[in-house]
Formats: sequence, C-alpha cells, structure tokens
Amino acid sequence: MDALDVGRIVVGLVLLVLGGEFLVRGASSLARRAGISALVVGLTVVSAATSAPELAVTIGAVIRDEPGLAVGNVVGSNIVNVLLILGISALILPIAVKQRLVRFDLPLMVGLSAGLLLLSLDGSISALDGLLLFSVVVVHTVMTILVSRREVKSLHTTPNLHNTPTTADSTKEQTEEKETAVRADSFVRSLLLVLLGVALLVAGASLLVDGAVSIASSLGVSSLVVGLTVVAVGTSLPELATSIIAVRRGERDLAVGNVVGSNIFNIGVVLGLPALISLEGITVATAAVAFDMPVMLAASVALLPIAFTGFAVARWEGILFVGLYLAYTGYVVLAATAHDALGGFTAAMAWFVLPLIAVTLISFTSFEVGLHKGRKLNQAGNPNSVP
Repeated sequence: MDALDVGRIVVGLVLLVLGGEFLVRGASSLARRAGISALVVGLTVVSAATSAPELAVTIGAVIRDEPGLAVGNVVGSNIVNVLLILGISALILPIAVKQRLVRFDLPLMVGLSAGLLLLSLDGSISALDGLLLFSVVVVHTVMTILVSRREVKSLHTTPNLHNTPTTADSTKEQTEEKETAVRADSFVRSLLLVLLGVALLVAGASLLVDGAVSIASSLGVSSLVVGLTVVAVGTSLPELATSIIAVRRGERDLAVGNVVGSNIFNIGVVLGLPALISLEGITVATAAVAFDMPVMLAASVALLPIAFTGFAVARWEGILFVGLYLAYTGYVVLAATAHDALGGFTAAMAWFVLPLIAVTLISFTSFEVGLHKGRKLNQAGNPNSVP
C-alpha cells in the first residue's frame, strides 16, 4: 500500500466533504427561494446535492472499467445512509417523520431497492434497466415538487380586501424593491456555492477512486469490497453532516428526507444514469446480488415499521441500526480477508444476534403500536384531550 494512495483518499474525502457542504448550502438556499418545504428540500435538492459524490465516483469508476466499485459505492452508500447515518441522527434526537414520507417516499425507496435487485439477477444493469430506474426518479421528483408548491400556495394565498393605494403601500413597494435586490445578490452567491461545490466534488471523487482502486489492487481486495466500505462511507459523509446538522437545528424532516431521497437518487440516477450512458451497461458481481443488495433491501424495509410507531425513529431504533451496520461491516471485512474468525462470527450472527434483534424489534414495535392505538382510543373518547 503506497502512502501516495492513502494521501489521495484523504485529500479526496476532504474535498468531498467541503464540496458537499458548499453544494448543500447553495442548493438549499435556492430551493427555499422557490417556496419548497423542508421535507421536499431534503427529498430532492439536498439529497441530489449530497449524492453528487456518489455520482462522481460511480461515473469515474465506470469510465475506468471498475464496475465492482460503481455498484459497491451505491449499494454500500444506501446501507450507510439508513443504518449508520439515520441511526446516529436518531441517537442524537428521536426523529419525527411526516405521514407523506411513510406513505409514499419510503415505499418507493423499498420498491426501487427491490427493483434493482431483480434487474441485477442476470449479472448486469443494462442501458434499458438504467433508463427505467432513471425515469422513476424523474417522475418522483417532478411530482414531489409540484405537489409541494401547490400546498405552499394554498397555505399562503389570502384574499386582498384593500385595493386602495396608500402611503403605506408606497413604502411597502420600496421595501419590496430593496428585498428583491438583496434576493438577487443572494441568488448569485447561492449559485456560486453550487458551482464551487460541484467542482470540489468532481476533484475529490477522482482522487478517491484512483487511491481506492490502487489500494484494492495492492492488497488483493476486490473493488466491490472497497466500494462497500471505504468509498461508501467516504461519499456518504455529506449526508451524515447534513442529517446531524438538520437534527440539531430542529429540522428533522430535512434529516429523514435527505436519507430517503439520497437512497432513491442513488439507485435511479447514480447507478441508472451511468448504465444508461454506457451502452454496455454495468456488470454486477454475484456476491453483490447474493448478499449486499438483499442487505440494502432489508435496511430499507427496516424503516417501514415507523409507520406503526408514532411516525418517529426512536433512540432504540437508532442503536439497533448502528449495531446492524457494524455487524454488516465486520462480516464484509472478515469475508474479504478470509479471516479465521469468519465462521464463528457468522454462526453467532445467524443463531444469536439476528434472532435476538428480531425478537426485540417485534416486541418494541408491538408495544408502541399498542400505545399508539391507546392514544387514538383516548382521543376518540375525549375529543378535548391533547394528543
């Protein structure tokens, strides 16, 4: 392993984080000026912005004929987003979830994950598969923005009962002109932040891919494993920073929307677009189809029970998610290095840890479902009670 390769990865990660930060700030500012809610900003603009590192890395990997790195980056990033990033965010503060997210966006994320697995069974993601995945995300994004803007307009539209111009109206017009000038200046700054962020992301992704592939070759580790671990965590750092900052600032819709939107964007655009551009498609390793993609699907499905637990990701769920991610990473590393501990680790996970997690999940979910039903019955019996 060359020190230069390690340096490339470190510098690449730093550039990715900085680029993601600039891109998120600029994109969020532009989206808010368009009158889009925090949840929709997270599902669309911020998720697309924070997924830009994955897109840059995947395109670079496809160009360099490293399909394992391309697929591993997307699958690994989606696993990191749900289990690690959302888990850590929930540990900081329990995350409330909007019903719209649970009823529409979460099922779409699960459906896309299942669709990617089915499309990969033949060993590749063809250009036609890429077009299908990409089209789903385009339709979802357009529908999300249109519905959000319609809701915002209905909330802010009020009848104008006073049509006679007054001195106050004149002063108001002057104030609005000044605010328009300020908004124009802010728009330029936001656009410059977006462009700077994209430039840093492209440079960082190029360095990261070069360093990761070189290290994988020297250690004899497949590019799929490198993509599932080092690159996946590295390119997910913008999502981690965004979600943690959003939770601490009280914008919990943005945190969940960022994770769910990023996963949807990763499958449909980050993997679908390069497959569409590349006429030969993207080859998918058998190991990814047999293990990693099912884990990604399971992680997506694991979010669905929040629909029955008060529409929130509780701290105990955060602990569970982080623990599952550590177990998954441990298995991938042990399997890649053919370590002697792999057999014992697999047996312990299969016969003790996973059954215990399943029992715990079912017990807690049943308990919270009971509490939720109890609250509804209490409200039905006492309409004046506070929910």
